[in-house]
Amino acid sequence: MNHQDQPRYRPLLSNASAPLTHEVSALDERGRASSIAIPAERPLTVYVDKREIVTLMTLGGAPEALTLGYLRNQRLLRSLDDIVSIQVDWAVDAVAVVTRSGIANVEERTAKKVVTTGCGQGSVFGGLMDEVDQIVLPPGARLAQSVVYRIVETIRTQQSIYKQAGSVHGCALFSHDGELLYFVEDVGRHNAVDAIAGLMWLDGMEGGDKLFYTTGRLTSEMVIKGAQMGIPFLLSRSGTTQMGHMVAGKVGMSLLARCTGKHFLLLAGHERLVFEPDLLEPLNAPRMA
Repeated sequence: MNHQDQPRYRPLLSNASAPLTHEVSALDERGRASSIAIPAERPLTVYVDKREIVTLMTLGGAPEALTLGYLRNQRLLRSLDDIVSIQVDWAVDAVAVVTRSGIANVEERTAKKVVTTGCGQGSVFGGLMDEVDQIVLPPGARLAQSVVYRIVETIRTQQSIYKQAGSVHGCALFSHDGELLYFVEDVGRHNAVDAIAGLMWLDGMEGGDKLFYTTGRLTSEMVIKGAQMGIPFLLSRSGTTQMGHMVAGKVGMSLLARCTGKHFLLLAGHERLVFEPDLLEPLNAPRMA
């Protein structure tokens, strides 16, 4: 978001975070009973001006931000000033979005739907590559190797639903020097990235000097959403897909995959990374007995 696009109004938001885990009983291989936590999963049907748009399967940790980020990344709403309120009601598993002037050509813009590779069956409206050619990421943005390692260590030590219950994806937004700004988990990485997009929109935060981390793979959907958020760096402990790699090259984004410990693979945007060889032991260094 550019400074000139800072919102004049902040929509009225509910505060309807739901429990993130659920206790169930289980038997192990010896028939012993125990109680374990599993991630909660619930539907959230999005209504905009009483018109049903989509049903999202979510943990429900940040439903207002998820809704806002989804509408932003789907390019259905362009300005935060257009939104009057976002109200979540878990009694009916729905969120009501009220706008000032509606969504222009809503039927046409939601007619074409693409089911993506996102966990939980993500979907996007319109063509995946719509508007990508118009995205320009900051050409001068650079990332120091030491910051990559700081981010990986921060994620490793982050308290999370994944460590408690497994079966979820996490996404995080970092500053240019590796400070954690947002951390969101959900049943699908596409939900987590949308929630962070919503938080950025609410806070008027730009992406040009930020870094995005996901535990999931860097698919075309993830790269496109990162580019829409203006973020020049995407990091993952997993890998990327051919189309994700292609889109990153098109928009000039750096992709760092298999980020664990001191290891990573820089797959795109090589010119943005500032290598720091002194951070690593020489390849021929003697091993300790």
